[in-house]
Amino acid sequence: MRTSKEVREEFLRDPKVLAEYEALRPYYEIIAQLIDARNEQGLTQEALAARTGIQRSNISRLESGNYNPSLEFLSRIAQGLGRELHVEFRVPDTKSEFSIYDH
Repeated sequence: MRTSKEVREEFLRDPKVLAEYEALRPYYEIIAQLIDARNEQGLTQEALAARTGIQRSNISRLESGNYNPSLEFLSRIAQGLGRELHVEFRVPDTKSEFSIYDH
């Protein structure tokens, strides 16, 4: 039986799949950062919702990748986590292949 990493690597050999994967990278990076920060602080989605005034269901939808948040939404999440939100334009990193799901 193959591992999920092996299956992912096989799918990413397809240039179309890889292009879509790369297009979604920023979304998955912010989701991973949110989940990591929340877990580091021992917060549930419900506790983060109480801190931010955002419905838990919206936090859940963001974490599952089913919500396209506004900058205001992300700023409120950052404040609730005691973090700062920084948005930047970067030159693409072509060396970080397969990093999104390797958390």
